[in-house]
Formats: sequence, structure tokens, C-alpha cells
Amino acid sequence: MTPSNRAVVLLSGGLDSSTVLALAQEAGDHCTALSFRYGQRHTIELERASRIARHFGADHRVIDINIGSFGGSALTDEAMDVPTDGTADGVIPSTYVPGRNTVFIAVGLSLAEAIGAERLYLGINAVDYSGYPDCRPEYLEAYQRLADLSSKAGLEGRGAKLTAPLILLSKPDIVREALRLGVPVQETWSCYQGGDEPCGVCDSCRIRDAALIEAGHPELATPVGRTLAGR
Repeated sequence: MTPSNRAVVLLSGGLDSSTVLALAQEAGDHCTALSFRYGQRHTIELERASRIARHFGADHRVIDINIGSFGGSALTDEAMDVPTDGTADGVIPSTYVPGRNTVFIAVGLSLAEAIGAERLYLGINAVDYSGYPDCRPEYLEAYQRLADLSSKAGLEGRGAKLTAPLILLSKPDIVREALRLGVPVQETWSCYQGGDEPCGVCDSCRIRDAALIEAGHPELATPVGRTLAGR
């Protein structure tokens, strides 16, 4: 196996990152999926990430890096409520985790350089997203410049390329790609809350449910999402 067909995929266990893993494998890459236990409100997403990695036969690593201990986010601080009323345009919601993607990408680049991977796949999306600043194309472009300057592999012209195939797709189109690629959508977890079933009312559930329904698969949406769509 040569370095040119190795890749690292940041895998949260959600719909987007699971779809990216499937796309990377379709492109012929041998993938190492990388997940993080970062002090998030629940670890259901890690259980789902493990299932998704097994489904696609990918290697899977989970790294502990507790940035959640800093607080400052409804996804890591139990004293903060997860918003359920949507987010106004132009407002960064309380579910934003300070520095999360910046830290995760740095660790992913470290792993990629260590194993000789030429690509680091990310599930970030700048279209139907929750307003996070670290999901934008300009953020990715700036990080790529940093990555190329800050590593031995980058200076030698063989640094990992940050690859975000979903960044400009709408959420319904991501759903369609997931189904085309055989992603077990029902096994993915996007809900911000913990529990036995997705809540259906947090921003992530709302965006996901609306996309599933628009893509013609209401049976995969939460009961709450189907009810809201039927009003």
C-alpha cells in the first residue's frame, strides 16, 4: 500500500461525516476514521461512529482531548441549555464549541503525516449549517496554508490536503449522496442531545429532518420532524 491511497477521515458519527467516509472509500482511499472524546454532552455519537466505521471496513481511532472542560458551549456545559427554537440569521449559536474544528484538524493532520496519508477528509458544510465560523470555505483555505507551512510533509510538498466534498452541497443533496453510497442513515447520530432517540427539536435535528423529508425519505426523520412537516 502506497501513501497515495491513504486518507484520514474525521468521523463524528453524524450524517455528513459518515457520507464523507463513504465518498473517500468510493474514491479508492484506504481510510482511517478519527473520532474525538472531547467532553461533549453525550457519547452516543462515538458509538455510532464506531458502527459506521465497521460498516465501511475502515480503521477507527478515538482520541481523548477534553476541550469541553473549558466550557463556553451548550454542547459541553451541562449548565447551558441546548437551544430548541432555532437560531437567527447571522447569530453564532450557543452550540458552537470554541476551537473545536481547529483542534480536530490539527490532530488529524498529525495523524495523516504520521501514517503518510495525503488527504484529510472533513464533513464541514457551509450551506445548511448552524452558523459556525469554522465551516466556511475561507476558513478551510486559510488552514490549508497553515498546514502546508507548519509540517515537514508540507514543506516537502507532500502534506495532507484538506478535503471537504460536502462544503457547498445543500443538506437534501447530502442525504441523496448518503443514500446513493449506502450509508446506513438510521445508524448516524446528529442530535445535540443525549437520549435513546434524537430529540427532533435542536437545530441539528431540525436541519436533518427537513433535508430527509425534502429528499423524499420522511421515514428516516424523527417523529417530531414528521409532525412539524405535516402542519
